[in-house]
Amino acid sequence: MSRFETRRDKLRRTVKRRGAEALLVTDVANVTYLTGFTGDSTYLLLRRDGETLISDGRYTTQLGEECPGVDLEIRASNVNMCNSTSGVVRRAKVRNLAIEADSMTVGFREQLAEKLPGVEFMNTSGLLVEQRSCKDRDEIQRIRKAVRCAEKAFATVCAALAPSKTEKDLADELDSAMRRLGAQCASFPPIVAAGPRSALPHASATKQPIGENGFLLIDWGARDDLYVSDLTRLVIRGKLSAKLRRVYSVVLEAQTKAIEAIRPGVAVKDLDAIARGVITDAGFGRRFTHGLGHGIGLEVHENPRLSVLSDAVLRPGMVVTVEPGIYLPGWGGVRLEDDVLVTRNGHEVLSGAAKQLDEVMVG
Repeated sequence: MSRFETRRDKLRRTVKRRGAEALLVTDVANVTYLTGFTGDSTYLLLRRDGETLISDGRYTTQLGEECPGVDLEIRASNVNMCNSTSGVVRRAKVRNLAIEADSMTVGFREQLAEKLPGVEFMNTSGLLVEQRSCKDRDEIQRIRKAVRCAEKAFATVCAALAPSKTEKDLADELDSAMRRLGAQCASFPPIVAAGPRSALPHASATKQPIGENGFLLIDWGARDDLYVSDLTRLVIRGKLSAKLRRVYSVVLEAQTKAIEAIRPGVAVKDLDAIARGVITDAGFGRRFTHGLGHGIGLEVHENPRLSVLSDAVLRPGMVVTVEPGIYLPGWGGVRLEDDVLVTRNGHEVLSGAAKQLDEVMVG
């Protein structure tokens, strides 16, 4: 049995416990997770006795190659997705249909309900959240590859830093280097922010030169074999100020203590509290403006969310980011981010890019 069949059977049991006869999977990442299909514009009807992928003629060959053994419904060019989907549901004689309420639009649900008057619709949320949050061996290996690719690209770009280069130059170079090293693409547009602009946690790279002195915040990641990495480092050029030394040391201590606490059974809100406590005790509590981190996998932001708002508990197989930060408007920001695997007895830091203060100074 393939890993995709195993995942579908596990979900099938969950759907059955919810009292539904079938689930219409419309979230593209969930379709990929359950079938291995890497395209888009495709839904999956998961029944108690099988499954059908609903797509169009562009993907006929690709579906056959990536999803062997799965029934296909290939709609003609003059048939829209709603008509095709309703036909599959009707022929399967489904009377109680679960849908992904977080993915399906209200408009599509209403159209589908109009074409299936005898079908009861059941809204569901997060049916695959728990299942996807714990990665299997294959997923962990793919994330490792994405981490290694991102770090090699980062080292290549840092070796060629020049004051005349702009933030956008470096972002483009990172993206290109990851692709040359085998990645499908960047996990997201790389964030490269120089000096005061690093106080923007999600700054967009500009044509501002990085200059001879100061510091750069670089947040980047690679997508390799569908899975992603997500890392952040600070690069310091020229003289190190006392203020930067202090802020950097606080962030590094907060991240180190939070990572040290990672193990199965730990509440994610407690991890957030550990890092936030270090930053608050140093007088920067109001300047740590986001949660401690998040899960990664097929998507850059997955569960669990490392936040005071989450009741999640760490379990083996979860891969999470740990990324505390301090952001001071007009001066700049410091954030450090690593990807960490929760193991059966503790944790493993998957990323290894240098982050000690004397290691991140260049020039």
